[in-house]
Amino acid sequence: MPMNAEQIRLQEHYAGKNNWLKWGPYLSERQWGTVREDYSADGNAWNYVSHDAARSKAYRWGEEGIAGISDDCQILCMSLALWNGKDPILKERLFGLTNGEGNHGEDVKELYYYLDSTPTHSYLKMLYKYPQQAFPYKKLVEENRGRSKHEPEFELIDTGIFDHDEYFDVFAEYAKNNEEDILIRYTIHNRGLADAELHILPQIWFRNTWLADGNARPEILSQGNNTLFLRCRELHDYHCYADGNAELLFTENETNNERLYNSANKTAYVKDGINDRVVSNDLNAVNTNDIGTKAAYWYKLNVPAKGSVTIKLRLSQNKQAEPFAGFDDIFNTRMAEADGFYTPLHGEKATADEKLVQRQAWAGMLWSKQFYSYNLKRWLDGDPGEPAPPRNRRTGRNNHWQHFVAEDIISMPDKWEYPWFAAWDLAFHCIALAPLDAGFAKNQLKLLVSANYIHPNGQLPAYEWDFGDVNPPVHALATWEVFEMERKATGTGDLAFLEEVFQKLTMNFTWWVNRKDSEGNNIFEGGFLGLDNIGVFNRSAPVPGGGFLEQADGTSWMAMYSLNMMRIAMELALHNNAYESMAIKFAEHFLYIAGSLADMGEDLTGLWDDEDGFYYDLLRHPDCTWDRLRIRTMVGLIPLFAVEVFEESKWQNLPNLVKRLDWFMKQRPDLVNLVSRWKDIQGNQTHLFSLLRGHRMKLLLKRMLDDKEFFSPYGIRSVSKVYEDQPFQYWLGGEDYSVKYTPAESDSNMFGGNSNWRGPVWIPLNYLLVESLYRFHEYYTDDFKVECQAGSGNYATLAQIAGELGNRLKSIFLCNDKGERPVFGGHPKLNHDEHFKDYILFHEYFHGDNGKGLGASHQTGWTGLVALLK
Repeated sequence: MPMNAEQIRLQEHYAGKNNWLKWGPYLSERQWGTVREDYSADGNAWNYVSHDAARSKAYRWGEEGIAGISDDCQILCMSLALWNGKDPILKERLFGLTNGEGNHGEDVKELYYYLDSTPTHSYLKMLYKYPQQAFPYKKLVEENRGRSKHEPEFELIDTGIFDHDEYFDVFAEYAKNNEEDILIRYTIHNRGLADAELHILPQIWFRNTWLADGNARPEILSQGNNTLFLRCRELHDYHCYADGNAELLFTENETNNERLYNSANKTAYVKDGINDRVVSNDLNAVNTNDIGTKAAYWYKLNVPAKGSVTIKLRLSQNKQAEPFAGFDDIFNTRMAEADGFYTPLHGEKATADEKLVQRQAWAGMLWSKQFYSYNLKRWLDGDPGEPAPPRNRRTGRNNHWQHFVAEDIISMPDKWEYPWFAAWDLAFHCIALAPLDAGFAKNQLKLLVSANYIHPNGQLPAYEWDFGDVNPPVHALATWEVFEMERKATGTGDLAFLEEVFQKLTMNFTWWVNRKDSEGNNIFEGGFLGLDNIGVFNRSAPVPGGGFLEQADGTSWMAMYSLNMMRIAMELALHNNAYESMAIKFAEHFLYIAGSLADMGEDLTGLWDDEDGFYYDLLRHPDCTWDRLRIRTMVGLIPLFAVEVFEESKWQNLPNLVKRLDWFMKQRPDLVNLVSRWKDIQGNQTHLFSLLRGHRMKLLLKRMLDDKEFFSPYGIRSVSKVYEDQPFQYWLGGEDYSVKYTPAESDSNMFGGNSNWRGPVWIPLNYLLVESLYRFHEYYTDDFKVECQAGSGNYATLAQIAGELGNRLKSIFLCNDKGERPVFGGHPKLNHDEHFKDYILFHEYFHGDNGKGLGASHQTGWTGLVALLK
């Protein structure tokens, strides 16, 4: 098929012809409260720079804004500010609660939606809903602070501020004429019954790097006729044009020391000068000489009832004699091209509603690409000429990662709640983004194993709050998935990419073996593993009373990791036989791990429980006794992920691997008999490597497909529902460590109380279950069937089960027979109001019984995997 316009742009970009990705939605929605901006002695990042302080403090490591864009080095930024004439401050950034303020941790308290984006951001669209009444900042804080963990969060829509439609729908759109010429359109709809005043201020500013990095100070100057000249040595010069009747305001992107620290300001004009000019009518707050490093176009609009107003701007490297000639035509062209790009990706059988959900899922992921700057040694030492940070920071957070240097565009979990990367989130993002832009997905995977990121000891950085924590090892899985997706789409696999990442991951695999297998028995402790509070104990902390926890999920993840690496090595070995020995190495490691998971030795201390037909964690005490923690959670289903299917044709082209495994079968039949019979050929001439033979898989699926346990109408729950009425209890040292099925938000303080794996449905692990079932079916074919509910007499193939699970996950977002989307939790306005019902939020996780969206409301990152479900 011929390439469409967006595919051609991507091809040009990766060929180095045009930098179509130079400009994008790289501005976060929250820089305040992040680790990077925290220079405190106690490491309390949430309090060091607050939302209230954010308007006055010039940031060191990044910038923030609503519906914003920046260049890929975030030198020049542009975003939207709004004022309804009643708020105490400009709406320049999104508001939310800190971890200590929310009854379920931190959370953004705004309503906004990412509606569209192409991979090159040649077209972008976002919606922000702005109340006409005073924004209820105080009420949101006080109500949430007063609620217990047994109560739901209090959201913006719960305040009633949207009940009478007294709000503005502010649509922000961007269209690139070329990579250095960007058209901006703001369309403001008054949804109310009366005319309403709105101040809208498109803002443009330079990130303050001139002191810390020794760069030349840039300037923004007025050239008359709503035209700004943006002078910058590092970025080159730009021009910004605006239509309509606007007043230009200028200030400096410098900290207001007087307001924040009661000390003298370095400059006469400071960061919050535009806020003070508009809200407080302080005429001295802005520079009337029309020069600065931050500027705004100030529009004072009267938006008619049920009407709309449109504002147009243009940011261009070249002068435009007629900046708005053909403006709408360019927008229409880019919108049509976006439609043309997505049409073949939707699938022929997709309904209109499925296409809407899929496109918004991908839009959220593309909008969540952000500029991330963090030089850790410099962060610890402080900048030249600035006061040195407190000495105890040298032994505090991330001090063992002084090699880490980032100045990159990275796919983030979201732009407010998690405006920083997380290792396993990023791997899932790459899988979801690969059908759109395989080049970006590959570069992201390479980035995390590059010298600036991966620790010299081989550990991957987990996430900003603690790089030294441990996420599940899914990087190899994502690498293979992205490789395969691109090969299927183009007919050619990128072997250089596969080889580069594989070589780095051998270091990471070795780190896991050396650091997380303390007894050398191929049972892995893992620790946190991203599942926050799923277990009996806080897995980021030592086990109470000593001892250690041998984790079914940690060990299963490593079995999967071994198979992923084996699969990659086999592919590379088909082109370079030197890799065949690596395939052998990972195949054998997989078998040793399989043996450790099973019942082994006289004390039967494996992680498989034959009586229950389930995998459990094992707690080993200091006195050498042990307990199997017989609680059924998602941890026990993760062994299903360790499955790979190999074609007979490729198998036969690797004679040394086949020979070695034949030898292994004779030497260690005790291990070989625990896993799938890889020698057998079934299905479409395929071999199966899996932790599970058919019998154990059926026992696990019996639990998983029981609606009284894991099988929710909306996916697989993270904890069995049997613990709803009868919580699991475990006594240790006279204390009761109990776990209750909680389908919604966490009622536990474990891991800060801001996450919950004790019942809700999480999309990424459900996605892996779907994919694993399809791989099992590829081998077993339709001949292998499983009873869908014990005693029901209804049997289905593994592919049918995978399809049903995928449909349940999609149903969270799709309209049901009542015309409602379960993700909205039954809220009447969200479900039935024409200006709400088709705007989707892709939450962090979902209610285990009714599918309501929970946790971070815009974590499209891994929840965006729903776009790939068949």
